[in-house]
Amino acid sequence: MNFDLTSDYILENEVVLMRPLQSSDLSHLLPISMNEPEIWKYSLIQAHGEENLNAYIKMALDAKTEQKEYPFIVFDKRSSQYVGSTRFYDIQFTQSTLQLGYTWYSKVAQGTGLNSNCKFLLLEFAFEKMMMDRVEFRADNNNAKSIAAMKSIGCTVEGVLRKNVIKMDGGRRDSIVLSILKEEWESSVKENLLKKIKK
Repeated sequence: MNFDLTSDYILENEVVLMRPLQSSDLSHLLPISMNEPEIWKYSLIQAHGEENLNAYIKMALDAKTEQKEYPFIVFDKRSSQYVGSTRFYDIQFTQSTLQLGYTWYSKVAQGTGLNSNCKFLLLEFAFEKMMMDRVEFRADNNNAKSIAAMKSIGCTVEGVLRKNVIKMDGGRRDSIVLSILKEEWESSVKENLLKKIKK
């Protein structure tokens, strides 16, 4: 491994600040968890309600300790409030790949451009600091809003994994797989996404 996942990394610009998730962040995220349960409609791991959110944060922090994941809490500078969470996961330094996901935002932050700012900072960090060659994204194939958001930042659709995971309701989910490669980031995605967040 050539990158220290035990260090604290802060990613920020004029719009957003992302810092490492901590157990004490339960209090910051609980109002969203209690009042907006629909956020997790398509999620494999639910975080609505205090018990679920507490388990969600513990699972993320345990995975960070094992150096498998790196979770962030998201702070919207414009509204001066914590609005959600996101993370790097399935981090494979030997293959120079990771997945970016477990992303959710309060309704107040949705459609405000916050996601594009977050993704720019996360992708810049993954490709230019962690030296990844590939960043992968996955979503429920029925989650049109999430898929559209991923395409809008420059992701390429690779295909659909049919019934590859069990859903919370006991059914099985078709997962769409998208990705951005390092050469795509360098040749076009970075510039296009930077223009998008500067508008």
